[in-house]
Amino acid sequence: MSEDDPKPDKGTRGVKPSGKPTLKTIAQMTGFAVTTISRALNNAPELSQETRDLVQKVAAEVGYLPDRAALRLKTGRTNVIALVLEPDEQIYGFGNAIVGGLTEALRGTAFHLVITPLFRNVAPIEPIKHIVRNRMADGVIFSKSEAFDERIRFLIDSDFPFVSHGRSNWPEAHPSVDFDNEAYAYGAVQRLVEKGCRRVSIVLPDSALTYTEHLKAGVARAAADAGIEHQFAADVNLGSPTDAIRSYVIKRTKRPDGPDGWVCASEVSALAVISGIAEAGLTVGRDVHVVTKQSSQLFAQFRPGAETVFEDFTGAGRLLGSLLLRRIGGETEGLQALLEPVFDWDAQP
Repeated sequence: MSEDDPKPDKGTRGVKPSGKPTLKTIAQMTGFAVTTISRALNNAPELSQETRDLVQKVAAEVGYLPDRAALRLKTGRTNVIALVLEPDEQIYGFGNAIVGGLTEALRGTAFHLVITPLFRNVAPIEPIKHIVRNRMADGVIFSKSEAFDERIRFLIDSDFPFVSHGRSNWPEAHPSVDFDNEAYAYGAVQRLVEKGCRRVSIVLPDSALTYTEHLKAGVARAAADAGIEHQFAADVNLGSPTDAIRSYVIKRTKRPDGPDGWVCASEVSALAVISGIAEAGLTVGRDVHVVTKQSSQLFAQFRPGAETVFEDFTGAGRLLGSLLLRRIGGETEGLQALLEPVFDWDAQP
């Protein structure tokens, strides 16, 4: 315990009052003053780590929760980070991985994570406006960034801390975490060329999303460099039902000029592509080759013959959290992270 730490009153330490736990509850149990308790819960650097650890441990044991309304009135802060998620992001495992990484980034801080759902038929800007205008959080995180995303424009103009999963084409640099999808697509096509493919295709995300252009650029550039044909799937995208993707792949595979190589931007679309190839009477890994991004171990359990490149959503979540904390702390520079794909074909099963 440092000399700057107020000494606890040993005469009252250890007493656990009844009722809803408050700062006074923790003060009576530890012997510290209420002001010291408040500073320790907010990780005040002038207090020793021993004091902060003790206070935070006791607070967790008694189930203390701060009065957020009072905190907001006093400091203008809520100590809340809002993560906006769509239902399908949770279903496909993206949400679980991102939340896991965010939780790691926020551990040991005063911040709590609150998930705000983005329901179908609701404009993506609406939950963002609600959070900002009602000061529901100190910062916000969201995904599926568009090239000229109105959420990003609104948050920049509002000077409200945020980090987007994905980049935009707005001229101002803004906090973001992204996977280098152009590099992934380029490397995936290169691998398909090594396997002897001469016509490659990809099912793209929605055309408004920024990473759609990144994937298209990577596929087109690699195909041009290798002197092979490339096609972008028509009539379906990553948001289409898997049955629609599978039916499209069956039709394309049965044509004389059908693709002999597929680049997949998600595990779910890869399973649909692989199923379509099989139903067309061909074998993945022999007649047609597939390279896909993989973000979970679930895909590996099927051993479908595709080669994979790992995209670490948990790591992305950690970065999203750490960058947002820096932005809330007042930093404005160097808040962009671009995660590079790792191509390790020799380690494929």
